Amino acid sequence: MHAARTALNRDPDLRDWAEQWLKDRERIGREEMNNEEFDKHWRYVKPERMHDGAIDAVTAFLERNGAR
Repeated sequence: MHAARTALNRDPDLRDWAEQWLKDRERIGREEMNNEEFDKHWRYVKPERMHDGAIDAVTAFLERNGAR
């Protein structure tokens, strides 16, 4: 967990990619929300999702883009 969080904090491109990946994953099952409702929802759950999903997001990034 620590290594994934450190990577997100040190690499803004990775962090942006991971945030979008986690946001897309959060959107699944919430299709009934319009964009405005979902953006409000994301604003409140983002810190927890970024923390809890750090390992999954960094792993997905490395699988798609190769190790740096």
